[in-house]
Amino acid sequence: MEHLGATLKELGVADDLIGEAAAIAESVRGDVLAGYTDEEKAAKAQKSLFDRIGGEGAVDAAVDVFYRKVLADDRVNKFFEGVDMEQQAAKQKAFLTMAFGGPNSYTGEDMRKGHAHLVEQGMNASHFDVIMEHLGATLKELGVADDL
Repeated sequence: MEHLGATLKELGVADDLIGEAAAIAESVRGDVLAGYTDEEKAAKAQKSLFDRIGGEGAVDAAVDVFYRKVLADDRVNKFFEGVDMEQQAAKQKAFLTMAFGGPNSYTGEDMRKGHAHLVEQGMNASHFDVIMEHLGATLKELGVADDL
């Protein structure tokens, strides 16, 4: 902590802020020095869901099959009228990649804001269930194990 304090002082940082910075740095001392438990090591060693299902190729294929199913289903396809499906598929691929633990390139809105217009159009829990049904069927069709 001595070097941190001296460096901040040399940079003209106020003493009270130096104290606050030192307290924050000190708060992680235990984590830095403790290492990982066996359980934590095992969790870190486990591949992400993204990797276990087959990575980018699997997500791309899943999204393509998923939207074919959704667009063919009269219970939910009305919510995609007028939607640029190429752009929608790209957003969905980025979202699922991020959600499954892959590289995060998702730049879309949060789920509530991004789907508010659909709720205003009448989307409800039964529609959500249909979408989840199609996602599950898609993953099963592509050979993703049930336990994933």
